[in-house]
Amino acid sequence: MTTLAENETPATDSELLELVALAKSGNRHAFGQLVERFERTIYAIALRKLNNHAEAQELAQEVFVQAMQKLPQLRDPACFPGWLRSIAVRMSINRCLRRGPVFAAESHSLEASCVNTDTPLRQAVAKETRQQVRAGLKRLGDMDRQTLEAFYVEGRSLLEMSDDFESPVGTIKRRLHVARKRLAKHLAELAPA
Repeated sequence: MTTLAENETPATDSELLELVALAKSGNRHAFGQLVERFERTIYAIALRKLNNHAEAQELAQEVFVQAMQKLPQLRDPACFPGWLRSIAVRMSINRCLRRGPVFAAESHSLEASCVNTDTPLRQAVAKETRQQVRAGLKRLGDMDRQTLEAFYVEGRSLLEMSDDFESPVGTIKRRLHVARKRLAKHLAELAPA
């Protein structure tokens, strides 16, 4: 449930209804008062979603531009606060989806991460490890092997596995735990002394 911010008054406030009606008729001063009244709330919504001060400020401005353009479509002036917040939430989510994940890094850490660590020795060790894991999987029972392969090789989720194996998610988790322990035991036996 969305609560009113400190600077908002209830939507039944006759002043708010009058401001919305005036703004709908094209009164820019009335819309400016609505912006002043709700700017902190819209900024807070944007900041919570975007986690970036500058982007939240920019998005808050875009929300008010969008609201000004769409205001004639608002049927009930009493719904303005919720309507405005829903625009802010929708636009914040859209911005997050468009920008993708943001990672901050310093130049020296980026340079360090670009080093090619794929050496012939690492390739040989990785190949041997893969062979040992395959050999260990072959030594497991059908249920353990199928559970591990579904999760780690096929990338299936616990819910998908629950449906496939016709078992509750808790059972799938337990099977994964037990199968990993058994595989680790087999790998320890296969390791050279």
